[in-house]
Amino acid sequence: MSGKHEDHEQKRQDALRALDRVEAESETIAGSTFVRMARQAQDHFGAADKDHEDAAEVWGTRIGRGAGLVFAIGLVIYLVLTYL
Repeated sequence: MSGKHEDHEQKRQDALRALDRVEAESETIAGSTFVRMARQAQDHFGAADKDHEDAAEVWGTRIGRGAGLVFAIGLVIYLVLTYL
């Protein structure tokens, strides 16, 4: 009888260890995903894809992308207040 109980307890412990491992790995993945997305947004709004020799192009891109972001946020606010 105790053999079945020991087997059950061993399986339970293995399952708990597996769940702990999955939880730890998912936090790492989610954290790295957030960091990668933040870095991409920073590069996008910082005009990292433009030629830094041409200051006018870099600043024009930054202003345009910033204005687009402000417009998108304003549009979402307007639509929420109007239709909800």
